[in-house]
Order: sequence, then C-alpha cells, then structure tokens
Amino acid sequence: MAVVRWDPFRDLNMLQDRMNRLFDEGRAWRNDEPAATTTWSPAVDIFETDGEIVVKAEVPGMERKDITLNLENNVLTLKGERRFAKETKDENYHRIERSYGTFSRSFSIPATVDEEKIRADYTEGVLKIVLPKKEQVKPKQIRIAE
Repeated sequence: MAVVRWDPFRDLNMLQDRMNRLFDEGRAWRNDEPAATTTWSPAVDIFETDGEIVVKAEVPGMERKDITLNLENNVLTLKGERRFAKETKDENYHRIERSYGTFSRSFSIPATVDEEKIRADYTEGVLKIVLPKKEQVKPKQIRIAE
C-alpha cells in the first residue's frame, strides 16, 4: 500500500468542514428544503492477502446503476448517490436519520495491482472490489541447496 503522509491538521479541517455543512443544512431545513439530502460517505474496509487487495464499502439501499468505480493513476475512486424516496408526506415524518445524497471516496492503490483483472460485486448492500496483484510482485520462496 502507498504511504500517506500524516497531516496533524487534517482532522481539524475535517471537523471544520462538517461544522460548515451542519450550518448549511440547518439553513436548508429552515427554507423547507428536504433535510434528508445530507453529505455522507460510506464506511470502507480495506485489507490485503497474499494475492490481492480487497475493498469493501457499505452502500445499503443503493442500486448498481447509482455506483461508479474508476481507476486512474493508481487512484481508485468510488462515487455514487443514494436518493431519498418519499414514502409519505413531509409532515408525517417524525425523524430522518439516514443520510442521502452524493458521495465520493478515493484511495491510493499500489502499482503492483493488475488493472486488467479488477472485479467488483455488489451483494446485500456491500460493494466488494477485488484488486489482484501482478504475478511478478508475489514473493517467491527460494530453497537453499544442501
């Protein structure tokens, strides 16, 4: 995996962005716009085995057509949109806690990934992206002659 430089102010900047979005969403709510279209980002797990890197993203309630995957310059980008479907009138809602709207997540992947063999599967709200490693990158065990 690529090494990502640590920025001590990144968390502070993220907090500021979230606070700005919170106040912007508050304005939208006062203007009788739907408060359900908030900014959200799916939770992602990334792990590595001997032969591949696996990315799992939680995107429940979405359809395959609403999710796009791109790989460019060793950056895997996951984009999509979860739409708010009104099932009843606004005044009948007591609480809306699920997040809706567009999202975009990008991840640096090592150059050792075989781009031609990447595959993705979407089952039960989990998007699984398998990034196989190139053959020459796998470690080769060398036997010591006796």
